[in-house]
Amino acid sequence: MAYQDPTPCGLNASPEEIAAIVRRYRTVAVVGLSADPKRPSYQVASYLQSQGYRIIPINPNCQEVLGEKCYASLPEVPEPVEVVDIFRQTEAIPGIVEEAIAVGAKVVWMQLGLEHPPAAARARAAGLQVVMNRCLKIEHANL
Repeated sequence: MAYQDPTPCGLNASPEEIAAIVRRYRTVAVVGLSADPKRPSYQVASYLQSQGYRIIPINPNCQEVLGEKCYASLPEVPEPVEVVDIFRQTEAIPGIVEEAIAVGAKVVWMQLGLEHPPAAARARAAGLQVVMNRCLKIEHANL
């Protein structure tokens, strides 16, 4: 049986593409990374950091998370970003995608429960890979 995209718009990366993303890219900007260890964003970022990923926290309300300097937005990050992992409300996704495009990210990753087909289409049109409604931690752990 052929792969069926679980999202209604058909823009999601295939399982093979997701595996390649997880293996290839090591610098992850986590948009909405909380300093609270009980929050999913913290748990995912902490796990990824423990697996050798470079985590860049994006949260205007924090100075530092997981020992890394926080930035208020993607354009403030002074180094290349490969994956933009989104932990924000759906309404914020189009703006984050525009920032991801502007900074030259390779992948826009919308965490579990997050989908935004128009923003996904915009990211794809700009040459970025798109993952929606999937967890980077789970995908990594299942490799």
